[in-house]
Amino acid sequence: MNTPIDLPNIRNITVSGRIGSGSTTLASHVADTLGWKMLDGGKLFRKINDELGMSITQSNNRPDHFDISYEERIKKMLREEAKHVIQSHLAGFDAQGIEGVFKILVVCEDEEGNDKTDIRIDRLVNRDSVSIEEAKHEVKEREKQHLEKFRRLYAENDQNWIYWDRKYYDFVVNTYSHNATESVRLVLEAVGYKA
Repeated sequence: MNTPIDLPNIRNITVSGRIGSGSTTLASHVADTLGWKMLDGGKLFRKINDELGMSITQSNNRPDHFDISYEERIKKMLREEAKHVIQSHLAGFDAQGIEGVFKILVVCEDEEGNDKTDIRIDRLVNRDSVSIEEAKHEVKEREKQHLEKFRRLYAENDQNWIYWDRKYYDFVVNTYSHNATESVRLVLEAVGYKA
């Protein structure tokens, strides 16, 4: 691991995005370049679900206290620790009002702002070696369950609330119009990293 890089006015970075948007890949590359620690929220929740005997698409069956405790842990880490790249759906939302956190949103959208669900599904097929049907189910069903749970726990059941609302973020990178290398370069420029 590289010697951790200091960034002006940035103690931690969050990376959030919809399933298959490329947020984990981006977070991993940014963490490696900066020599910072990475927390992969998806991997952690897969482990929790495995321990509970549930598939990752059964978010609504996971007891609420697991989610609440996890998000509180993220907030504590963002407030009290430094040099972390935290990738999770709600990391940018959790970071609201916490100083020194640079919040990145990863989207996969065309020029009109339409989500490229088919691309996100294809990425899951390739990343996880699953069938197209399994990937479709994960992207659509898991996202639906996430929104139901997150809206209930954190947004007073507001049916219009989405965690990928740009108002929560400092920077947006589009992995539909930029490949992985370009996306990392754009983010590193945005956080003030000079190679």
